[in-house]
Amino acid sequence: MTELVHLEVVDDVATITLDSEHNRNALSRQLVSELAEHLAAADVDAATRAVLVRSAGRVFCSGADLSEAASGGMVEGAKALIALQRQIATLSKPVVVELGGPVRAGGLGIVGAADIVLAAESVTFALTEVRLALAPAVISASLLPRLTDRAAADLFLTARTFDAPEAVAVGLVTRSVVDVELQAEVARSLGDLLKGRPQGLRETKRLLNHDLVARIDALGEQLATLSGELFGSDEAREAMTAFLQRKG
Repeated sequence: MTELVHLEVVDDVATITLDSEHNRNALSRQLVSELAEHLAAADVDAATRAVLVRSAGRVFCSGADLSEAASGGMVEGAKALIALQRQIATLSKPVVVELGGPVRAGGLGIVGAADIVLAAESVTFALTEVRLALAPAVISASLLPRLTDRAAADLFLTARTFDAPEAVAVGLVTRSVVDVELQAEVARSLGDLLKGRPQGLRETKRLLNHDLVARIDALGEQLATLSGELFGSDEAREAMTAFLQRKG
């Protein structure tokens, strides 16, 4: 089986790269499992002081793997995404997400759970669930604490595409920069993090994410169940089948 997520540790930074180009880094069972495994490895690695999550190819993440979703059994997948968001939020090391390409739907759960998110100005975002008779149930665990109420209602209900500067304005992204400066901005941010002592970073992150983790713990099972029910509904199956046929 070809690895879909890669881990490399260089100069105190664990770089985790999503590399599933055939489905635009969709959140397949394999990709989520490998991402969680690499995050766990980075967490216990004494040589790692910060974690960078990035993507290979043009797309950071296209959301749920609809080919898997159409075959059913999405409750377990939803639980895995809840667990992934919690893992990112509770990791003992700061997690930086580098966005050099589009992010859709479920992929925004990774963004919401991360500590620092840096995006190229050309990156676009969309929460497209309602157009498939779904709801952003599982990822609402990390997104709603980041977004203003008005922004969440607008972006969740309209499913419209929005850009990186707007993502910064509504609290989803930390900073956006012109595309050619993204790598330098990521390096600067990681450099600043590495000046912090591990204990200081760990305990400060725990303070920052206390409420987010409490929310995930309180609502996670309920949100996963809702997500599974929606994915299994006749209306969603019809919408997903039509989408896959158009895409094919």
